[in-house]
Amino acid sequence: MAVKKMNVLVYSGNGATVDSVRHCLYTLRRLLSSSYAVIPVTDTVILKEPWTSSCALLVFPGGADMGYCRSLNGDGNRRITQYVRRGGSYLGFCAGGYYGSSRCEFEVGNRFLEVIGSRELGFFPGTCRGCAFKGFVYHSEAGAKAVHINVSKSAFKQENNLEAFRCYYNGGGIFVDAENFKDQGVEVLASYTDSLDVEGGKAAIIYCKAGEGHAVLTGTHPEFSAVNLDPNCSIDGYADLVKSLADDDDRRTNFLKTCLEKLGLHISQESFSVPSLSRLHISSLHQFLIPELLASWEDIIVHEDGEEYIKGGNDTFHLEKQNSRWSLGSLAKSLPPVGTPTDLMDGTASDGIIDYNKIMKKIIPHEDNWPASKETPHFNHHYFYANLRRYQKERGSEAEEFGKYLMYGEVVTSTNTLLEKNSKLLSTVPTGFVLTATTQVAGRGRGSNVWVSPAGCLIFSLCVKHSMALNVTAPVVFIQYLAAIAIADGIQSYDNGYEKVPIKLKWPNDIYALDPTEPTAKKYVKIGGILVNSSYSSGSYDLVIGIGINTTNAAPTTSLNALIPASLTPFTLERLLARILTKFETIYNSFCRTGFNRDLEEMYYKHWLHTDQIVTLEQEGGVRARIKGITRDWGQLKAEELGWEDRPTGRMWELQSDSNSFDFMKGLLKRKT
Repeated sequence: MAVKKMNVLVYSGNGATVDSVRHCLYTLRRLLSSSYAVIPVTDTVILKEPWTSSCALLVFPGGADMGYCRSLNGDGNRRITQYVRRGGSYLGFCAGGYYGSSRCEFEVGNRFLEVIGSRELGFFPGTCRGCAFKGFVYHSEAGAKAVHINVSKSAFKQENNLEAFRCYYNGGGIFVDAENFKDQGVEVLASYTDSLDVEGGKAAIIYCKAGEGHAVLTGTHPEFSAVNLDPNCSIDGYADLVKSLADDDDRRTNFLKTCLEKLGLHISQESFSVPSLSRLHISSLHQFLIPELLASWEDIIVHEDGEEYIKGGNDTFHLEKQNSRWSLGSLAKSLPPVGTPTDLMDGTASDGIIDYNKIMKKIIPHEDNWPASKETPHFNHHYFYANLRRYQKERGSEAEEFGKYLMYGEVVTSTNTLLEKNSKLLSTVPTGFVLTATTQVAGRGRGSNVWVSPAGCLIFSLCVKHSMALNVTAPVVFIQYLAAIAIADGIQSYDNGYEKVPIKLKWPNDIYALDPTEPTAKKYVKIGGILVNSSYSSGSYDLVIGIGINTTNAAPTTSLNALIPASLTPFTLERLLARILTKFETIYNSFCRTGFNRDLEEMYYKHWLHTDQIVTLEQEGGVRARIKGITRDWGQLKAEELGWEDRPTGRMWELQSDSNSFDFMKGLLKRKT
């Protein structure tokens, strides 16, 4: 069974510059975020983690390619080469273009800058030679230029309306005599039109066929957007450079989109603008509880100039007075002063790179009424609480706390980050406190993963205080399994007729579904994930359980609504959230009383993918084993060793989820690094 490739990996390890990585992430997320997770990865990930099966595009940004060589020559480059030649895609900007060629010749004869040597990837079978324009200075804008680029329209589909454009340049090369390698799958996509300072033609951007895969290599930076460059830079002529790039921004973006399409990626019809963070609305099933909650925060609230703030650690929260949030005074305070740098703005006046951690998060407590639809048009609080009451009534005293307090934001950084990284706030919220959002701009997954969370995903984080005294009978490691059971049961008990929604659980914490586009092939695709973070305070684990489920959105894989027949009413985010929370609380209360008993074990196995699956244990030298379940004491994966003709040897392996990863598509248990 094939894995849907939904990751775009941007190398951020040794050799890559911070600015180049930021520009890559900014631009690629704008163009691809509806269908892909654009993730920065280090050299360790390239060398050690199983990234190739889910990678749609590997990107090497600007920097110094000698750093790439030092970290990845040998094993790393072999993995990259195999990935591309077996059908993968590579995009190299500037240093990444040098790195993807067979030979690099950089500033030959300049004893301070000269770099000459062969390169192992060799997607372009010739030489990348630079600098195309003299004046390059490491870690400086002194040699930056807005260069004219002429597009080779014949290399693209006829319907693409491509035009010449000006593009940011700083130290890139030319692909020497690229036209002579046409019979080896090389196409010139764009050329410099200005006079160059090196010989070998004018190829600025090229396409290379490499086995079953392909690569696009550039000497320029079509990923650099003018909005992220500082026109007030002290370098002579830099303001004019920024203006000329801004004038050609649409043409540059259109060209880059077309290059990505040529590499096989699905491009958003329109570029996503940088979203502004929204206010956070706190409400409760019982409105009289909100003043009590605010009173419990008194010790962490800082009073300044008549306003109240919580300085949580990672973020600062401003508690807005409900009667002043629409006032002109409040609006004036929220606007950035003239001249404020882009990354310090309040998310309201810029379309460039934003450091969201520096933006103050505004909280509105709703003490009298639930938020009105005009305040939260994408989440109906009345509908949520009505369904929460309905499902709570079914469970009686077993479900009374989860969801009783709700904080909602239309656009947030990450529901998990806002809680887990702000210990002062986390330590004071009650068990069952939920933070949910319509869109995340920095959603987190397990390890280095980023969960793609466009509108239509059910995204929420649940806070649970799990007593240390329970750790012997009810170990905290099982919480991820309880969450998985709650999600599967919540979906299938959403209402009558939903019992057969084809949901499965992948060890230890992923939610999969039978791909509705290929039902007979028994192909499963990931539609959700669980991330549990834990800290300690006052005798309890402070758990933040983050959950994301594709519910109404068709991308990046599929969604719950695509799995149900037309005769059933589509899932709604509010009702599904209420259903999962009440299921989770019921299961959690049972777990606290009796531990992970046989009933919970059977509930877990009812949904999971792995019973009697035969796998290879990579960390044990390739031993074959049959999955038998998980241990009821510490939640480890049980695998029975197999010998000749797959007969049991009598040896049983117990594997931890935090040190092993499970690629069930390939039947492989890999060691995590």
